[in-house]
Amino acid sequence: MTAFKDKVVWITGASSGIGEALAYECARQGSRLILSARRQSELERVKAACALPDEGVLVLPLDLGQHDAMPAKVEAALAHFGAIDILINNGGISQRSMVRDTDFSVYKRLIDIDYLGTVALTKAVLPVFIRQGGGHYAVVTSLMGRFASPLRSGYCGAKHALHGFFDALRMEHHDDRIRVTLFCPGYIRTNVSVNALTADGSAQQTMDKATAAGMSAEECAARMVSAIKKEKMEVLIGGRETLAVYLKRFFPRLLHQVVRKAAVT
Repeated sequence: MTAFKDKVVWITGASSGIGEALAYECARQGSRLILSARRQSELERVKAACALPDEGVLVLPLDLGQHDAMPAKVEAALAHFGAIDILINNGGISQRSMVRDTDFSVYKRLIDIDYLGTVALTKAVLPVFIRQGGGHYAVVTSLMGRFASPLRSGYCGAKHALHGFFDALRMEHHDDRIRVTLFCPGYIRTNVSVNALTADGSAQQTMDKATAAGMSAEECAARMVSAIKKEKMEVLIGGRETLAVYLKRFFPRLLHQVVRKAAVT
């Protein structure tokens, strides 16, 4: 079982939403934290609200689109804490636009941030985990990594890619005691839809009704920490929307009809 007390936990996308809630939950459990996102001022706000912010929290701004910067970020993390025990790959951005309307640059940005940025940081941390004799990757993908929905083609593509990459990594490094937990959240009350990219790359700036009515980020974070402790391989988090994963597996044509006719926003 993976414990959290005194472990160094690195959280990306820690300035809001699930990442912010994870920071508070991990701090409550006695972890030392590395908080990363683009907005340093928001990271400092989150740090100040954590337990023992001065002794146990490092703010390390990071842009997932800057892939070549990841080795230096890892060195900075090691210089501060000397180890990295758990990396929670939570940072990313969503999408709301039809395929026919979406500029190709939007797809590139989604892949650069949601997929390649996560892969770049993961690879930079991997030698650390191997030297230490173990480590744990927790990866926030989405239910959209297991099935698809209209208006999210690029987002679905990036999230599906994360599943393929991390399933392979888990197999390759099992004997190195490196564990991987994939999280597939459904509707969680965050600003994910507000910040979602539209066809021209601008933010949607509106809240989806289903997202607004979803599970709290705090409950999502608590479930994630529990699953990491149990070293689970993959976890669905949400309400009735998680049942779509089973429809995809056993009744794919039915899922196609249900989602196609749903009021998707």
